Amino acid sequence: MNALEIRDLSKSYKDFSLEHLNLTLPGGCIMGLVGENGAGKSTTIKLILNMIHRDGGSISILGRDNVTEMQSLKEEIGVVLDEVGMPECLNRKQVNRIMALSFKNWDAEYFERLCDKLGVPNQKKFGEYSKGMKMKIGIAAAMSHHPKLLILDEATSGLDPVVRDDVLDLLNDFTRDEDHAVLVSSHIVSDLEKICDYIAFMHQGRLVLCEEKDRLSELYGLIRCTKAQLDELDAHAVIGKRQSPYGVEAVVRRDALPAGMEAGPVDLEELFVMMVRGRV
Repeated sequence: MNALEIRDLSKSYKDFSLEHLNLTLPGGCIMGLVGENGAGKSTTIKLILNMIHRDGGSISILGRDNVTEMQSLKEEIGVVLDEVGMPECLNRKQVNRIMALSFKNWDAEYFERLCDKLGVPNQKKFGEYSKGMKMKIGIAAAMSHHPKLLILDEATSGLDPVVRDDVLDLLNDFTRDEDHAVLVSSHIVSDLEKICDYIAFMHQGRLVLCEEKDRLSELYGLIRCTKAQLDELDAHAVIGKRQSPYGVEAVVRRDALPAGMEAGPVDLEELFVMMVRGRV
């Protein structure tokens, strides 16, 4: 079963439109949702969680409609948004007790183990936490009722590299179960490159690409050449370019290059920057 299916999803505001979005997240997989600020990542996540009303399209979570079945789906979804919303007066133990009243499958012992692993203090109140510490307890809470789908919006933001690595390990372990899946948005493309099976890239409310991560290196490459050499290429071959007095760098479609012309590897961050800033 697919963990998430989005079909022809649309949402319009006065100054922004999410247009005809289609995404499928298979079970047992991690999908990274990337794009610049304002690309539509958070809007998409809010629509998935039925926090805002959609203008068109459909969303299915674990085979069920996200509007009519959301009440029951809450038990099977773990969520961490870019702002972790917990009462500022609560300490870790109190969060544990309150969450046990909110979820049928709450695992108090697992919550404590995750908090210990992530270094969440026992007595300090939530309002006294740093942003990174708030993210840590939010991640622990999201995972401790044993959901099938984790949705994380900038969840590694504010975390130091060591803790980020711990969180990525947790996500990898989580998806060893083929009934589990993760949708994670992040500006830290290197994190997504480490753990994701699929990459979905959004720009100005549109899905530019959605592909298996390992396929991206097969489809796209980086060339360095003169402007004259670049001009000789089929325009369809060039995804984006960067010019300097020393020549041109361009991200290209490998299958559209002329015979004998080779392209080097391109990492995810370079690919996305070129797609946004270097379009021809």
